[in-house]
This record gives sequence, structure tokens and C-alpha cells, in this order.
Amino acid sequence: MRIRDWDGNLKVRLVGETVMNVTYWMFFPFLTIYFADAFGKEKAGFLIILSQFFSVAANLMGGYCADQFGRKKMMVFSALGQGIAFFIFAFSDSPWFHWPVIGFISFTLIGVFGSFYWPASQAMVVDVVDEEHRSHVFAVFYTSINIAVVVGPLLGALFYVPYRFQLIIISGIICILLALLLQKLTRETVPLKQKDQKANDTEKKLWYVHLKNQLADYGIILRDRIFLLFILSGVLVSLTFMQLDMLIPVYTKDVVENMPLFSFGDFMLRVNGEQAFGIMLAENGLFVALFTVIVTKWMTNFRERNIFIISSVVYGISIFLFGQLQSMFGLIFAMGLFTFAELMTAGIQQDFISKLAPEHLRGQYFATASLRYTVGRTIAPIFIPMAVWFGYGWTFAFLSFLALISAVLYYVMFMKYENQQMTKIPTP
Repeated sequence: MRIRDWDGNLKVRLVGETVMNVTYWMFFPFLTIYFADAFGKEKAGFLIILSQFFSVAANLMGGYCADQFGRKKMMVFSALGQGIAFFIFAFSDSPWFHWPVIGFISFTLIGVFGSFYWPASQAMVVDVVDEEHRSHVFAVFYTSINIAVVVGPLLGALFYVPYRFQLIIISGIICILLALLLQKLTRETVPLKQKDQKANDTEKKLWYVHLKNQLADYGIILRDRIFLLFILSGVLVSLTFMQLDMLIPVYTKDVVENMPLFSFGDFMLRVNGEQAFGIMLAENGLFVALFTVIVTKWMTNFRERNIFIISSVVYGISIFLFGQLQSMFGLIFAMGLFTFAELMTAGIQQDFISKLAPEHLRGQYFATASLRYTVGRTIAPIFIPMAVWFGYGWTFAFLSFLALISAVLYYVMFMKYENQQMTKIPTP
């Protein structure tokens, strides 16, 4: 399905969200450094954990709001809210004011509005795209995000330190413009049957009933031991790759200072910590954009069990190396391994979940599987104060240990899964 054949809603979103993501990634990866400088590493870690609780709660309600109030309305509301929060954030650390607490509140609101935006945006794709074309449309949006992850940090490495205020203001303006574009150029896509059902079902209008049902759905992991192991393994390994936005930027700022990157004769290009992290993040995004399809196709030649286990081991090795290497090329090498571990399972995780899920519970399984990331994202900031208490070397070593435990749990999970599959094979 060619982009020119897409529904008009999606074309507007693709352009607007791509521009927004590029500007967002110009400064977002460096915010952990900002909060660590403003509050100290220990307090910053706990504050980021607190902000994630609000985002998780908003994410639980995002689907309900998209169904109850409409996709378009929630997306316009969220983009507008993010724009206002960006403006407040910018002025909280501007040439006129320096209020880190207001900046943190604004950062939290940006995350909350983002958690409301994405469920509505995903539902809109399902509303307007036939099933056979949905994976392609989602892939295009995913690719646009990874392009932003490549371009944004590279630009941020150059402009974040001298022009942070201007970058955040620009992000706020783009969010407001996106809200206006969505309001003027898109239409509501909630199916009429769904609208009628919502109008006649008063119980489902009660937000706390919906939240109660959502929480009840998560109880499914207690009844499926294999799925529980999958969730636990995923949480442990997510604590490793979540450090890309948490501990790694703080670490590079502390250890990289005027480090040589390239030399030619008497000319030498040096980078500071923020620039080094921008280069590493761009490396990650570039590799994901270029090699996801290639690596996924390669992984189909191996057993799923081996892929998950080796991916966790490679994560463990790469995160351990981050704590040992303090040269620019050493960090680039560690990031290469880190990204390879990510790509190994990028294309097979959703397929494996579909194998675990009974057909009538597939939606609940996919929703519950997201706990790997929501729980991991909530816990991950604790490793910032841990670096203060125990040092970077021990903290990265502990993260490596958690990744190796994840590999062991994956092994146990697949043993149980394969035994379960054997019992389902009818005897001749």
C-alpha cells in the first residue's frame, strides 16, 4: 500500500508527527542530564520514577478515552496539552527564570499527554486501514520515528547546550501546529457501531469501572505460568535497554570531557559528554532504521529460544562494557552490541505472544505484555542514584547480571513451553 493511497488522516499525521519527533529527540535524551544537574543524581532518579507512575496511569486510561471521546478529539487535546507543557518547561529554565521543580512538573505533563495521544493514534490506524495493510502502515510510522531518533540527537548534540530554551520553544510551537492541523484536516474515525454502543452502555462510561477492568485483565499472568515467565524476563531485560534514556546519558556526561573523536594531521575534532551521547543515540537509531528487516529475516533461521537467550546475554555484555570503556570508540562499539541485542528480538516478540495467547484472549495478552515496558520504565530510573551509591562500574555490572538472569528465565520458560507443545501433539 503506497503512501499516496493512504487515508488523508494518516498523511497529515505522518508529516506532523515526523517533524514533532525530530525536534523532540533534539533535546529529550539530554533531559536526564538536566535533572541530574538540577536535583542531584539520587533525587533525579526518584523524581523520574514518580513521573513514570503518572504516565502509566494515563496509559491505562488512554484506550478508554479514545473510545469514549473519539480519536481525533483526544489527539488534538493531547497535542495541545503537550505544546502548553513545552512552553512552561522552556520558561522554567530560560534567560529569565530557573525553576527546576516547574520544569519537572512540565516534563511529567508532557509524558502524561503523550500517553493519552498514542492509544488514540494507534486506534485511528486500525479504524481506517484494512487488516492486510496495517502492518505496513505501522512499519512506516515506526521507520519515521527511527529517522527522528537518528536526526534529532545529532542536531541536539550541536544545539542542545547553547540553544536549549529555543529548542523547547520550537517543540511547543510544533505541537500546537500539529493540534491545529489535526483539528482542521482530519476527521473522527470511531466506528458508528462503537459510538452507539458507548452511548447505550452507561456502565462503560464510568472511568473507574474501565480502570478496574483493565487492572483485572492483568491478573491473566497469574494463571499462565509461561506467560508470567515471559513478562518477568522482559521486565529484567528492559531494565537494561531502558538505561539508554536514563543512566547512559548521565554516565557519558561524567566520563567524556573533551574526548578526541577524529584527527587528521594537526586537526582534531573533540566532543563533550552531551555530544558523545548524541552520537551514540544516533548510532542506535540509524542501525535500527537500516538493519531491523535484515536482522529479523536472519533470525528466522534460528530457534526462538536461542534468539531470546542470546539477545539477553548480548545485552548483558554490552551494558557491562559501558561501565568499563571510557574511549569514544569503545562506547560506540558497546552501543553497536547493545543495538544488535535490540534487533535480535525486534521482529519476533509480537509473533511469540500470539503463539502464547488463546484466540479469544489475544487482545488481553497483548495488553498485558506491555507490562514488560511499563514496569521496566518505572523501575529503571532507580539506577541513577545507585550509580551515586555504588559507582558506575558496579551499577552497570548489576544491570548486566539482571540481563543474564533474564536469559536463564527465558531458558526455563521455553523448556515449559516446549513441554506444553509436546503434550498437545496427538499420539498416533
